[in-house]
Amino acid sequence: MLIRPASTDDVPAVFPMVAKISALHQSWDSAKYGFVQNPEQRYEQWLTRLANSDRSVFLVSESEGQLVTFLVATIEQEIPIYRLQEFAFIHDIWVEPEYRQNGIARQMVMLTVERFHQMGVKQIRLDTAIANEASRQLFASCGFRVSIIEMLIELSH
Repeated sequence: MLIRPASTDDVPAVFPMVAKISALHQSWDSAKYGFVQNPEQRYEQWLTRLANSDRSVFLVSESEGQLVTFLVATIEQEIPIYRLQEFAFIHDIWVEPEYRQNGIARQMVMLTVERFHQMGVKQIRLDTAIANEASRQLFASCGFRVSIIEMLIELSH
């Protein structure tokens, strides 16, 4: 499968995959991922901006004319108490279930790493849900390591 930078024309075709990843995250932890209704619609302006940015990575791949994967990553500013001033952050990666286990996600991640390296970015971060062992294995195989464990408590009012 060909991996390519997303265009603004691809944005609407990414929405169904955004809806699926949002639903999956919410099923894993509805307190952490308590999305508003139709979260994919809120992605439109953001994804359009990223498709036109040279300081982000927004990749897609397609099979038989239909998008089947996407990855979205941006450059973020670090708070000014750290030596590192900016870092890249992989926000989302999705591969349609029937296209998994073929190495496409790994290729997309490694291409993202290479693109940020070419931009001069020194660090890439991401979050994975505690239930997503497959994702952690994928990212570990690409050279990522665990650096923080986020914890959550729900407070009733």
